[in-house]
Amino acid sequence: MKVLLISANTLRIPYPVYPLGLDYVAGALGSRYQTKILDLNEFGDLGEVGTFIREFAPDFVGISIRNIDNTDTINSRGFLAEYQNLIHQIRENSQAKLILGGSGFTVFPVEFLQALDVDYGIVGEGERLPLLLEALEKNKDPKAIPGIVTKEAVHISYETWNRAVKRNFDPTSSHIQIYLSYGGMLNLQTKRGCPFQCSYCTYPHIEGHRMRFFPPDEIAQKARELQDAGAKYIFITDSAFNASYEQSLKVAEAFIKARVSIPWGGFFAPTIPPQDYYQKLADAGLTHVEFGTESLSDTMLTNLQKPFVTGDVFNAHHQALRAGLYIAHYFLLGGPGENKQTLQDTLNGVDKLEKSVFFFFCGIRIYPHTDLYNVALREGQIQASQSLLQPVFYSSPHISGKEIMQMVENHANGRFNWLIGAGETKATRVLPKLYERGFTGPLWEHLIQ
Repeated sequence: MKVLLISANTLRIPYPVYPLGLDYVAGALGSRYQTKILDLNEFGDLGEVGTFIREFAPDFVGISIRNIDNTDTINSRGFLAEYQNLIHQIRENSQAKLILGGSGFTVFPVEFLQALDVDYGIVGEGERLPLLLEALEKNKDPKAIPGIVTKEAVHISYETWNRAVKRNFDPTSSHIQIYLSYGGMLNLQTKRGCPFQCSYCTYPHIEGHRMRFFPPDEIAQKARELQDAGAKYIFITDSAFNASYEQSLKVAEAFIKARVSIPWGGFFAPTIPPQDYYQKLADAGLTHVEFGTESLSDTMLTNLQKPFVTGDVFNAHHQALRAGLYIAHYFLLGGPGENKQTLQDTLNGVDKLEKSVFFFFCGIRIYPHTDLYNVALREGQIQASQSLLQPVFYSSPHISGKEIMQMVENHANGRFNWLIGAGETKATRVLPKLYERGFTGPLWEHLIQ
């Protein structure tokens, strides 16, 4: 049986993201199926994709939907139409059964199944695909499998995958060259699940609240495989690499033991770290720390259900700075309770964070299965019957999005290390030129002032 796995994500700003999830799905399929990965970033147009599909003639096509939209209130853009065009191209060139999956699909499974008119979907982790294929081959009812969704689904079972996982990273795959030649970044996962309860975040719904750790030695071995394949930088995709300080330090020790020599980075929660934590990670190759700070108002941090206060942010920042690391902070403005004073507190606090780059998102995307969704529902900003597949952003009753934008822009006063929105204007102008000149990594460090 032939299985084609398609990465449908073509978003390249600020840089293309390697389709890590499909490596795990391919690993789950093993040698029983003839499996190929098709990355849309490899192709100039959908006509070429159609030719590839027609020549491979798959029996099943799995489509990974990672991005629903660009989550930017300034230049908001949804991707549903692009996915519809892809499905049309597949239907034109194949009789294969179509199966949707991926993090974006898991947030809106019923909506995507109906909008794209496909056969099946898998919510959560894609390692369930072999179970679905086996059921179809044996003419069994696949709806009995947890996580399998059809267009007729009334109740969806969300269960984390607690069996073994295997990443099938093939350094000879043609699509890998896209990422090696444009930024040199490949990615790595050290655990699944997020213990935090941030009001807006979908990670716990997608991966579960309980952290499931991968063995540090295996993580380091995979890092070496990426390095040996030509990667110049590794991005760790965990929701927060330091959600477990103990596990993350073990990973760092394993990196040193495995002689991982290329730089790496990831997302961190600005909680109070153990003594010399960031120095130990820097000794293991960490170069970039991206803090999910969101606000520097304690009122807003409480409202957003963050696991830290403003004092913790400065503590973590200074430790990372002393370790010689590049630092970025991400802010989500306009959440429940945001007003001119809480926003001013954040802007004043940002002025005190030295040598960093700041990403400001003026508005928070509303997703189902989050506390922010419930708040918006209670406030009448959304309706229970409303589809949120097209971007909908929470609006604070106390300050408008326009006022937030104006306050941030005025306070930024043209500083190059303050990126408002997705930073697409500056990133589009600067980063591609640096990549073309052979620079590698995320490159936002070049914006630090």
